Amino acid sequence: MTFQQFSFIVLGLGILTSCKPKFDTPEADGGDIDASNYVALGSSMTAGYANGALYYDVQQNSYAAILAEQLKLVGGGDFKIPNVSPASIGVGNTNNAPSKLGDRTDCLGAVSLGPVKIATQGDASVFSTNVYNQGPFNNMGVPDMKVIDATVSGYTNPFYQRMSSSASSSVLSDAVAKNATFFSVMLGVNDALSFALKGAASESLTPVAGAVGTGFEASINQVIDQLSANGSKGVIANIPSIRSMAYFNTIAWNALKLDATSATNLTSFYSALDGTTFYEGDNGFMIMDSKNPFLGFRQAVAGELILLNVPLDSIKCHKWGSLNPIPDRYSLTLSEIDSIEDAINSYNVILRNIANAKGLAFVDVNGFFAKVKAGYMYNGVAVNAAFVSGGFYSLDGLNLTPRGNALLANEFIKAINTQYGSTIPETNAMKYPAVIFP
Repeated sequence: MTFQQFSFIVLGLGILTSCKPKFDTPEADGGDIDASNYVALGSSMTAGYANGALYYDVQQNSYAAILAEQLKLVGGGDFKIPNVSPASIGVGNTNNAPSKLGDRTDCLGAVSLGPVKIATQGDASVFSTNVYNQGPFNNMGVPDMKVIDATVSGYTNPFYQRMSSSASSSVLSDAVAKNATFFSVMLGVNDALSFALKGAASESLTPVAGAVGTGFEASINQVIDQLSANGSKGVIANIPSIRSMAYFNTIAWNALKLDATSATNLTSFYSALDGTTFYEGDNGFMIMDSKNPFLGFRQAVAGELILLNVPLDSIKCHKWGSLNPIPDRYSLTLSEIDSIEDAINSYNVILRNIANAKGLAFVDVNGFFAKVKAGYMYNGVAVNAAFVSGGFYSLDGLNLTPRGNALLANEFIKAINTQYGSTIPETNAMKYPAVIFP
């Protein structure tokens, strides 16, 4: 090889090297926030509750825990969690065990893959020991807590009692005592969801007006005022629509599938009652509706929701939804949905107004969950709200998979960076699992 040839090769390599694309990743910086003492206040999602229960693994993968890890890149400190023992299976809000995917046999003998409990009951001993000696805690997420519960002294929720500082403390007082330099608040989901989960047949929506402990507006203002009293900055999240949640969108209102003979027989049966006509193929379920005069039942219409907890064996083998209307607690009518969504919209206006007034970051969780339902692409991977397969919702259809929590944590990070001029790196959500298949 001549010197001229060698020089040409070296020059060529130099040109190729100089043409290599460069990606400027900003250095992690906290901007206007002090992340050294981050406290998260919220309910089930904040706690990490998933697959129908609270247990160690899901606590480590809450959006709050993932956010705390990213905040460590800009000076964040330890994030103490009221952990359930790693040896425990955990426990749900009805003393149930968590679910996993497994084979289940229905009343017709058919075997299919679906959520099954890992034990006949949860580990109730989780509630028997107060773990405050491991605190005080940075994760103040309490499953099932409403905004109006946060200020209640001696709040009797067992998930809180196991982590409370005293018999007379409140969730808010324990959170404030941590003296946070930065905080997040994702509260209000259960102020609407508790009503929706009962099919609007019991419970009630939290009213907007009313004193602290009764009304949404006064209660959330008290929460934010006290958390920010020392000048600390924070981020507020709003509340997702129930229409975006897998729990309310998995069983279609018209999933009553009939052959021609069954359709004819049902039409004949109802002809003397309300005149409902059935057809071969997909039909609306018959549902209880106390607002329907005289009969108290009718056929579901488009837009109405059948809840995920409806007993499917009762539909398959005991004529629920056809000869026997589905009980009210397992469905939501259009008027009930409107009431719930109106409440959520009112809560969300209040949350945004507080964020604006106090100069806090604001996360549009409602908008993000709607994007997920429509179909969300993350690094070339599709994520959606489909039950089991969508990758976002855990097996309870309400709370998130670790991957869903990582995606939600990234939404918090985007909002914080926008408001405070920080450059907190987002996490790689694909390193977190979705629903685990056997």
